[in-house]
Amino acid sequence: MAKGAVEVTVMGAGIFGLTIAWACLARGARVRVIDPDGAGAGASGGVLGALAPHTPDGWNVKKAFQLESLLAAGPFWAEIARVSGQDPGYARTGRVQPLAHDRAVALARGRAEDAARNWRGAADWQIINRAEVGDWVPLSPTGLWLRDTLSALIQPRNACAALAGAIRARGGIVANQGPRQGQIIWATGAAGLAALSDHFGHRVGTAVKGQAALLQLDRAGAAQIFSDGIHIIPHSDGTVAVGATSEREFDAARATDARLDALVERARATVPALAQAAIVERWAGLRPRAASRAPILGPWPRRPGEFIANGGFKIGFGMAIGVARLMADLVLEGRDSIPTEFRLSASMS
Repeated sequence: MAKGAVEVTVMGAGIFGLTIAWACLARGARVRVIDPDGAGAGASGGVLGALAPHTPDGWNVKKAFQLESLLAAGPFWAEIARVSGQDPGYARTGRVQPLAHDRAVALARGRAEDAARNWRGAADWQIINRAEVGDWVPLSPTGLWLRDTLSALIQPRNACAALAGAIRARGGIVANQGPRQGQIIWATGAAGLAALSDHFGHRVGTAVKGQAALLQLDRAGAAQIFSDGIHIIPHSDGTVAVGATSEREFDAARATDARLDALVERARATVPALAQAAIVERWAGLRPRAASRAPILGPWPRRPGEFIANGGFKIGFGMAIGVARLMADLVLEGRDSIPTEFRLSASMS
């Protein structure tokens, strides 16, 4: 490490914190990540791992930003796997959704044109039939399905472990405790949103509980499925993840309950191949949802040398690469290109 390199302390070892730390390390900073619970202990340590795009219509800054991050994911995770020697479980296998009625088919056709324009030929949004998808599909009343080739999947815990390993391999520190030195980036998830709300006396976001399950079924390499509000994700280790609930009101943040049972039963009814698959793990945790429904990025007002990176909610893994680039630009080079929609002010209005 070059003498006189910028020192950066990242508070929080979820997907935002670890990816930002890696980006700063790659630009020559001395980096320390501190999380008392370890890498991927919060929402980033779940079991689902859907890296799915927003619909390609109604194009806006958030959708364009997410597209760039999703397209960068393949090379990014390949490098993390190479440096760390650990498999993050990334695969761009696409996503299939049933088209339940004629209106859905017409909407999908229009969005196919939007995808051709806004995704710039990097991925497709297609209407397909049974012959093109085989038996790994949800039931479809119209006999037609939507398939996008942009969606990818990842094993969240493996990805966080691989990122932590890559940071350590390049001389960074990932620890449960330690001094806060240099520039400080707060990427502390749901607890961080609560702290921000308390600090400003204004609710800038909230914790939303999610529940998910892992089922024992080997469909490695198959497309992920989205049906009836449920994500069904076939991982490479012979498991299929099913989730997730979105609960604004809850008693126990990390306890699973009948809501997860109901979600699994809906998934089994929708995708017959899951009918006999045993549940091997149940997961629950709190995800940070900003009031703006976009990430909160930028300087911490009136606290020089401190910064905020929070609000990943359901799209944290899919946007983390772009978030890390923006934050490294700001923290290390003083270049602020954060979109207005991603600033703290967007969640304060």
